[in-house]
Amino acid sequence: MKRLTIYNGPVIRFKITILASLLGLVVNSANAQTTVQASQAAPVSNRFSLRQCIDIALQNNLQIKQSQLNVQGSELQLRQSKLNLLPTLNGFANQSFSSGRNINPVTNTFVETSVNSNNYQLSGQVTVFNGFALQKAIKQNDLLLQSNQQNLQATQNNVALLVVQNYLNVLTYGEQLDIARRQVETTQGQLDRTTKLVNAGTLAEAQLYDLRAQVANDELTVVNAQNNLDLAKLALLQAMNLPAGNSGAPTPGSIEIEKYQLDDPTLEPYTATAQQVYESALQFMPDVKAAELRVRSDAAGVEVAKAGLYPTLTLSGSLSTLYSNVGLQKQFENGTTLVPMTVIIGGTQQTISIVQPAYRNEKFTYGEQLKNNLNRGASLNLTIPIFGRFAARNRITNATILQKSSEITADNTRLTLRQNIETAYTSMLAASNRYRSTQIQVESLEKAFQAAESRFNAGALNSVDYNIAKNNLDRSRANLVQAKYDYVFRTKILDFYQNKPLSF
Repeated sequence: MKRLTIYNGPVIRFKITILASLLGLVVNSANAQTTVQASQAAPVSNRFSLRQCIDIALQNNLQIKQSQLNVQGSELQLRQSKLNLLPTLNGFANQSFSSGRNINPVTNTFVETSVNSNNYQLSGQVTVFNGFALQKAIKQNDLLLQSNQQNLQATQNNVALLVVQNYLNVLTYGEQLDIARRQVETTQGQLDRTTKLVNAGTLAEAQLYDLRAQVANDELTVVNAQNNLDLAKLALLQAMNLPAGNSGAPTPGSIEIEKYQLDDPTLEPYTATAQQVYESALQFMPDVKAAELRVRSDAAGVEVAKAGLYPTLTLSGSLSTLYSNVGLQKQFENGTTLVPMTVIIGGTQQTISIVQPAYRNEKFTYGEQLKNNLNRGASLNLTIPIFGRFAARNRITNATILQKSSEITADNTRLTLRQNIETAYTSMLAASNRYRSTQIQVESLEKAFQAAESRFNAGALNSVDYNIAKNNLDRSRANLVQAKYDYVFRTKILDFYQNKPLSF
């Protein structure tokens, strides 16, 4: 037998399902939030410890994987909201070709030729003011991320709680199976003794038939206990999301679990009241924290929506240039040249020559055109919302509705937590009384059975009365096992709510 201590980390509200005779255990483990390595989650044999079962479940559970994706999505959303504070920068490039009558993109004049041109533009914009919507969106997404992180912890805890509950169901049914087998051994021993006495003629044969029927009844109890144990093991495998008996997977009957020593309870009064447990749970339960963070996130969402009523001031800038194959030409002096000119002198038309500089024309290069056509611009833009078909007002109303819905959800979470604690506390008191009464009953029935067995061995008691005494003791012992687990587990439930270390 081993003793296991589990330390609570952040915990959440749980729902306990009554499984067969065990009313369940709720336990949280900080280790349940630890990243599980593949080597830890894959046991070499079919023997499992509670730590291994929790690790396997945390690795395989689909709800945890979905919650992890939700956290990743929230992290991305928060990162993007922070990046929205940075300016935007866009580049544009264009290559065009046209023939026939076109417009020279450089001179904006008509030309009768084919035009091949390139356009380049770089523009940027930054928001100077928009009612602090960007800053408020960062706050909203940060709170949403924290809420989803708490939900992930809650999901991990729920999975760990389910595993622990099923694990302890296996322990309970295993102990009941041991009791049933000992009952068979006791009855079989009495049957063997009675058979010898009947053969010797000391006892009537009718008592032998009664004991044989009792042996068959005890064997049926063993079968039922074994079935309950197999079903509990199957539930444990399913809680770990492991296939049962397919493709080499362990079958419910083949798996074994490590046993932990559970001392008999002392039945001392619990150290805290239900109200004290509730006040402590409010500080640790992840689902409560998640609900409260969601309320704050939605409240920030209302402020984001209200920012839509304010003007928006943006600063823009641009840089552009172009190239064209029909762009302007540059000229260079190339000596002098005589230019003939007709003039009238004294009524007579004469031709004279004028000396003028000679030029040669060359097209600008690609780079020179880009440089010459470079254009720079900057603008400050103010957008004032005047009438937008009440879209901004409706967004505010919708955000307010979401906030109120989150507040109701948070109130319901706290209400459910209080009710669960009150139920757990009352059940703990009832389990304490039931264990105390059952313990007294077992002690009394043990003495009664000892007396009945002595009288039966002496021939002063018939087999029917003997079987009645034995059956009463057997049922009482089984009830004591259930009462013991029930009381111990319910005290652990209250410890769980208070984030106390739980020892088994």
